[in-house]
Amino acid sequence: MEGKVAIVTGGASGIGKAIADRLADRGYTVVVCDINEEKGRALEKVSNKVKGTYVFKYCNVGEEEDIRRVVEEVEREYGGISVLVNNAGIIRRRKGEEIKISDWDDVFKINTRGAFIFCKYVSEVMKKQKSGRIINISSVASKMGDITSAPGYGPSKAAVNGLTKTFARELAPYNITVNAVAPHAIETEMSAEWSEEMRQKIISEIPLKRLGQPSEVAAVVEFLVSDEAGFITGEIIDVNGGFLMD
Repeated sequence: MEGKVAIVTGGASGIGKAIADRLADRGYTVVVCDINEEKGRALEKVSNKVKGTYVFKYCNVGEEEDIRRVVEEVEREYGGISVLVNNAGIIRRRKGEEIKISDWDDVFKINTRGAFIFCKYVSEVMKKQKSGRIINISSVASKMGDITSAPGYGPSKAAVNGLTKTFARELAPYNITVNAVAPHAIETEMSAEWSEEMRQKIISEIPLKRLGQPSEVAAVVEFLVSDEAGFITGEIIDVNGGFLMD
């Protein structure tokens, strides 16, 4: 993996940071795209402690021009893009009859539209290379609906699953694989918003009786970008402690 370049959106914290850390430790130059400049710049300062390198680029994945700029800069500066991880996402908690249309639109703008635009521009680079790996971070809510009063989140991630399969078919002739990872109940800033009652209820419904760790999602991403996963594409891989077995 050494010498390769990966873009990780939302890579300054949570699951995204765990993925960025895993890839940097394997020798990647990891371009961390995030709106949190403080956390992103902090990652650049630890580059000398890992095999790879962190490079921060400010990017609001809701803005096409930000995405276009980042992809063009990365291709120009590094000569190509080996991996794209579409991890950036937001959630708006409210019951279906109460959610604002603007909140619904914001969730789809970041979670679905942003992932699509990154796939669009990065695939152009990867097709020229005739190689690449794209990983979209989905959710268990994409398969069964949301269980934490966030009606826009599950549908936005279901659309990501469809996006994953569409690009997988389109890009397969160019030796580019496209897969998604669908976590549930991971210890992140999002799960920290749950009440203790909600937290315990969710844990009680997971066969492994615990929350997952960001590193456990990152390990699946690491496998999917490896040569060993070269014959896997169009898959939605669950990381949910047995909560949903499909």
